[in-house]
Amino acid sequence: MADKKTIAVIGGSSGIGLATVKILAEAGHDVHVYSRSFDEEIDNVSHTELDVTDDEISDEIFPDKLDGLAYCPGSINLKPFQSLKSKDFESDFNINVLGAMKVLGAAMKALKKGDDSSVVLFSTVAVQTGMPYHTSVAASKGAIEGVTRTLAAEWAPKVRVNAVAPSLTDTQMASQLLSDEKKRETGAKRHPLKRVGEPEDIAEAVAYLLSGKASWITGHIFKIDGGMGSLQIPN
Repeated sequence: MADKKTIAVIGGSSGIGLATVKILAEAGHDVHVYSRSFDEEIDNVSHTELDVTDDEISDEIFPDKLDGLAYCPGSINLKPFQSLKSKDFESDFNINVLGAMKVLGAAMKALKKGDDSSVVLFSTVAVQTGMPYHTSVAASKGAIEGVTRTLAAEWAPKVRVNAVAPSLTDTQMASQLLSDEKKRETGAKRHPLKRVGEPEDIAEAVAYLLSGKASWITGHIFKIDGGMGSLQIPN
């Protein structure tokens, strides 16, 4: 394919990350998955073991040139503020922010060698829409939104940087929030589109932002949230 790209997907072993890997691979791109494990066998996909909470990440794990990178690891740690301990904030920050910074630092040289290189990070609807029990995750994902805009300015014009901000999505990470039909129905009703998200809903947006079709888009946070972050609905 004429526009075949080399793309790294961090945390591509499940959920939105895996859905992104499948979409990119099906389109014929050369996809490199970095995660603690990977049980899939998919054409055009290779796997390198990586734990983003490691102290150091070597640039040698990445190809010499990268046209795109999606950082998909995340956390759901929903507690009342008074129940949160400093270790809760540290855990969310280590996964959502420091992990991303270590990965981007290691991949920067390869990304700057790429053709119309694009980075996609992950925020959450809870950053721009206040929600109870989201203090820790909103704090770390709010930092990601700041990083997105700052790096978009700093790395322009060579590398584009954007983020997606999902709402409740049917993944293993959200399984406790969707563990029975009543919880699923309650979650769906909170969204104007009356359903929770599917991994593919988010992955399609990630794939678009990594593609040349988004070549004039950088520094943006995209709400992929069933309307929750933008619309009010009657009770």
